[in-house]
Amino acid sequence: MSADAETIRYHAATENSAAAVDLIDQTRLPAETVRLVCSTLPELHDAIVRLVVRGAPAIGIAAAYGVTLAPIDANASPAEVRQSYYEAIDYLATSRPTAVNLFWALDRMRGIVDAATDDAIGNLAQRLADEAIAIHEEDREMCRSMGRHGSALLTKCQTVLTHCNTGGLATSMYGTALAPIYFLHEKGHTLNVYADETRPLMQGARLTAWELAQAGVPVTVCTDSMAGGLMRDGKVDAVIVGSDRIAANGDVANKIGTYPLSVLARYHNVPFYVVAPTNTFDLELASGDLIPIEQRGEDEMRYTLGAESNIHANGRMAVPREAAVINPAFDVTPAELVTAIVTELGVIESPNVERVRQHFAAS
Repeated sequence: MSADAETIRYHAATENSAAAVDLIDQTRLPAETVRLVCSTLPELHDAIVRLVVRGAPAIGIAAAYGVTLAPIDANASPAEVRQSYYEAIDYLATSRPTAVNLFWALDRMRGIVDAATDDAIGNLAQRLADEAIAIHEEDREMCRSMGRHGSALLTKCQTVLTHCNTGGLATSMYGTALAPIYFLHEKGHTLNVYADETRPLMQGARLTAWELAQAGVPVTVCTDSMAGGLMRDGKVDAVIVGSDRIAANGDVANKIGTYPLSVLARYHNVPFYVVAPTNTFDLELASGDLIPIEQRGEDEMRYTLGAESNIHANGRMAVPREAAVINPAFDVTPAELVTAIVTELGVIESPNVERVRQHFAAS
């Protein structure tokens, strides 16, 4: 992804303008590249809920910047200033429940507020902006490291299959599960990529295909139900996906449809790789059974994508009103079906409780 198409930009406050978070509106891709500038907390909260910005790392970055949008009265006392920021943090935490990066980033911002003394309250806004910028920069470095570590697993591959969107649109720029693909492409080893549509919001078809095509990586979009047939025909050398939360035992929550891919991969002896930064791990959860799964609105299932790819705006009815629908945003893949998890620290082969613990202990 080119620098001018960076997923998240931050406009710091000046004497003449308030702070703002500038996002690529991912609901409008691939038909058009439009940016949405959020200058208030409700605007940014709504952008996260509506998937204007999506992908666990990107949600965390956007939310961190969002804290700086808290309305602060110029005559407020130090206690009132802190309370305003705490309320902003709590409010942003309600936007999406599954991606642990959101809560990790907001906890870091909360720590800055906690540490602010009354004497230093005038510098708190700048300290918060600096922390959000640091979170953004750290994500760039983590993505590069994941690309380097993950590339070693794909050097003998010609074709990989991925699910949902895990590139620059889901992170700062480089991506998680797409990072090894970009890394190899830069080194002259270009993989062919099958991108699952990823129903019902079509993140694979709309976003992953757009990103890879922009980068010059050959990409073929397939329906979610084609994956098994492709593996049976020997057309997939590896499956590589991202994650929104990983439990202490290595169980992985990711976009709905990931779990059946892992089962198909195991049956067909295709390696199944997960790429995610260490801040996607929730070591307080013993297993994936404890990961909260976001349930999204029925209309995402009931209607097709609308005009200009704007998610379900003016979409055509696809499910009769008399039929019930369910719309979980994520499912959980048990660690025993994961060949390896790649983080910015390295690779966890055949993840389990002890190997995850050792991975973090070595950091």
